[in-house]
Amino acid sequence: MNKDHVMTLALAALGAGVFVLLSLPLPMLLGPMAICLVAALAGAKLKGMGQVGILFRTFLGVAVGSTITPDVVARLPDIGTSLLFVPLFVLAIGAIGYPLLRYGFGFSHPTAYYAAMPGGLQDMLVFGEEAGGDVRALGLIHATRVLVILTIAPIVLTLLWQLDLTQPPGAPASTLDPWQIVLMVLAGVAGWKGAERVGLFGASILGPMILTAILSLSGIITHRPPAEIIWASQFFIGIAVGVKYAGITAQELKVDVAAGLAFSAAVALVAAGFIYGIGVSGISPPLEAFLAYLPGGQAEMTVVAIIAGADLSFVVIHHILRIFLVILFAPVVNRLLNR
Repeated sequence: MNKDHVMTLALAALGAGVFVLLSLPLPMLLGPMAICLVAALAGAKLKGMGQVGILFRTFLGVAVGSTITPDVVARLPDIGTSLLFVPLFVLAIGAIGYPLLRYGFGFSHPTAYYAAMPGGLQDMLVFGEEAGGDVRALGLIHATRVLVILTIAPIVLTLLWQLDLTQPPGAPASTLDPWQIVLMVLAGVAGWKGAERVGLFGASILGPMILTAILSLSGIITHRPPAEIIWASQFFIGIAVGVKYAGITAQELKVDVAAGLAFSAAVALVAAGFIYGIGVSGISPPLEAFLAYLPGGQAEMTVVAIIAGADLSFVVIHHILRIFLVILFAPVVNRLLNR
């Protein structure tokens, strides 16, 4: 760990502390994100937390996996109707986002195409780079989309549902069986590394989620991770979002971030249409529809769903399907377009 890491951690802790003192929503997520964003735009040399940050993401997968019980499995057919709209949702975002970025902002085809795909950031960067896209622009556009979603979501949740987003995201560690916490940590690390070995997308979350779900269904893991671990996960995710703007230039701010903001506005309109239609029709509860069809990052939306007290399995299954569809079909469609 060098001085840039230390400064990043110190700033993030300061941001979290300020948000806690002011009783602002999601203080352990939005506090570090906000202050790291401001510091990055001011030219500070910030660094992501690397493997340590990824380690704490694994506990979000554990949190989701621990909610998958026999009762949840029995409810999966009820979720199916809502899941049918996810492919249409992905197509709608791509159909609006691509021409906006390609012709409105003048990005090259591969950059505009993979920036408009609502998939995982790392996967879209890999695909975009292989196709000859501008990796830096891709990163900034996707980071801006996640940033905007994370900023809007707490406001809407507070205004429409009057949710208290400052509440603890779980029981304190002191109330849980220590052996359960050990099992969760082991499931997180083993699931992450096992998923990486087989090349599973979103390995740091999906691997732990799958392994923990198996342990939950078998009755071995019976609790969700304690509040302290979820807070730590939020803290490192907030840092990860904020530091993506480190080293940004005036030109990137003028073009790439502006494009990301415009794309985010378009995405928000598409999402609002789907959320309203699915919620009003009674296909799913409005809160779950809102969180399931907000195209933020998988880890970030998991955090918001946990704090909001939503049906975690419902929300996460929608995001997994969205990302899976994009990863599976985006390169295929791109090759067809190139022909």
